[in-house]
Amino acid sequence: MLSFIGTVIVGLIVGLIARALKPGDDRMGLLMTIILGIAGSLIAGYVGRALGWYQPGQAAGWIASVIGAIVLLLIYGVVRRRA
Repeated sequence: MLSFIGTVIVGLIVGLIARALKPGDDRMGLLMTIILGIAGSLIAGYVGRALGWYQPGQAAGWIASVIGAIVLLLIYGVVRRRA
């Protein structure tokens, strides 16, 4: 249970950082910010470790997580505009 709470907190932090760094107006709720932050962290973490760019626990993982969340924000914005 504590691991899940930690994942949600990290997702929230990464999602908020990504929203702050990405230009434009993102009108989404706190839940969607957390979901995109968690998804960005998981995807970037998996890809980064699979390619050998960094190991778990390194600062590069946080940077990659924020970049992954920004990419997901961009994709979310494009999909939402078309709908």
